[in-house]
Amino acid sequence: MNHQKPHNADHAQFEPKIVGFLCNWCSYAGADKAGVAQTPYPPNVRVIRFMCSGRIDPEFVLQAYKKGADGVLILGCHFGDCHYKEGNFRATQRHRMLLQMLKQHGIAEERCRFDYVSASEGEKFAKVVTEMTDTIRRLGPLHQEHNSINQPMEGSNND
Repeated sequence: MNHQKPHNADHAQFEPKIVGFLCNWCSYAGADKAGVAQTPYPPNVRVIRFMCSGRIDPEFVLQAYKKGADGVLILGCHFGDCHYKEGNFRATQRHRMLLQMLKQHGIAEERCRFDYVSASEGEKFAKVVTEMTDTIRRLGPLHQEHNSINQPMEGSNND
């Protein structure tokens, strides 16, 4: 059951809170390039820099939602460009698994985007952030009181 409300007048002034997990070597450098070039993009993404997108644990994404994020953006290197050889492959696999976990919590797939941005793609970074912000605005706020993200998943180990 999906407890997300479509865009309406109640959140016409809604500004999404988006957490961005960025790989240090490519995506973070792409964000830096967008900034240096003064490429305009929405200020809604709070960036967390990781050395590699393959090191982003799904639990970090779940924590972002628990702490009030309306959306999560995961950006990594293009295939063949990973500083750590296979990290972006691992990130892609984890993202697929993460989407299934989010579905179990009633969170729409569109709230968690995975994409590739290289160090030279400042404009692409701005485009991805703009698209993600527009998507989350359309979906509206993620109402924490209506989703089960704060409750243990069935069959999970609650140590």
